[in-house]
Order: sequence, then structure tokens, then C-alpha cells
Amino acid sequence: MPTPAFWRQWHRWIGAPAALFLAFASFTGVWVAATEFFGADEAAREANRKLVSAVHTDTPLVEWSGVIAMAMTNAAAQAPGVPVDKVIIELKGQAPIIAVYTGKPTGGEDRRLVFDAKTGAFLRNDSYVDKPLIHRIHSAEAFGDGGLVVSMIWGIALLALTVTGFLLYWRLMRVERPDRVGLRRFFF
Repeated sequence: MPTPAFWRQWHRWIGAPAALFLAFASFTGVWVAATEFFGADEAAREANRKLVSAVHTDTPLVEWSGVIAMAMTNAAAQAPGVPVDKVIIELKGQAPIIAVYTGKPTGGEDRRLVFDAKTGAFLRNDSYVDKPLIHRIHSAEAFGDGGLVVSMIWGIALLALTVTGFLLYWRLMRVERPDRVGLRRFFF
């Protein structure tokens, strides 16, 4: 079994650089959480959570497929000839929508065309990226494949820091100070 000095040394060596990555992950994690919590999309999800959709699995196709066709026709008028990445239909809520996500002819994301799900009328044209920038920064994906590799390494380093810290704590609690009782045994 390695000695406590061995574990302390490795814990310090891993801990110093890992602290920088932990600070980065913490800061960007709080930013992601705040964006999610205070964002307009979250407010709409919360407002729609208790509502019941007017469309059910046995609703005749003719009652709701026409607005999808109208939205696609309007999408073709707004952005003729561009590739469609995906179509999302939100049938529940005060203002149900059909979102047509378009890509660039050379690849990649481009626009989000939003239509009224009741009438098929065009509402707005938003920019579209698969993941928001802050999510890509938090995962280090914004820095390319190298960033993802570094992210995995810092995750392993933080796990190693946790394991070595627990081993040090356990050794101190069980071996070096077994005479302590009550809460003082755990919080010394």
C-alpha cells in the first residue's frame, strides 16, 4: 500500500493544475446554468408544462398536417433552395410554433425559420447553431478536438484528485486519529 506521503504528493501535483480547470469548469457551468434558468426558452417551457396539447395521437392528420405544409411552403419562400436540417413542431402553449432549421449549402447550421403552428404564417428568422457558444466553451468543444481531449484529461485529473483526497481523509480519520469520537472524527 502506498504511504500517506505518496498520496499527499500526488494529491498536490494533481491538485495544482486541476484547480485551474476546476475554476474554468465552475465559472462556465454557472454561466450555462444561469443562461438556462433565466432564458426565454426555459420560461416558455415552464409556462407550457401544465398545459395540454390540442393535438392527440388520434387527431386526424388533416387537422394539423396542413399548417406544416403551409409552413414548409413559406419556408421555401423565405429561403429558396436551402437544405433543411430539421423541423420541430411545438403544438402546446399560447403560441404554438413550427421551426424549420436550415443549413448552409456547403454544410453547417444557418437559420431557424419560425412559423405559427395554427396558421403557418411566418413569424421570425433567427440565427441557428446546433449548440450555444457557452455550451461549447464549457465542454471545451469550442477549442476543437484538442479542447475535448483536454476536457477529458481534466475530468480524469479531477476524479484522481477526488480519489486521492478521499484516501488521505480516510487514512487520517482511521489510522492517524482513531481516538476521535463523534463529529470530531469526521470533521477534524
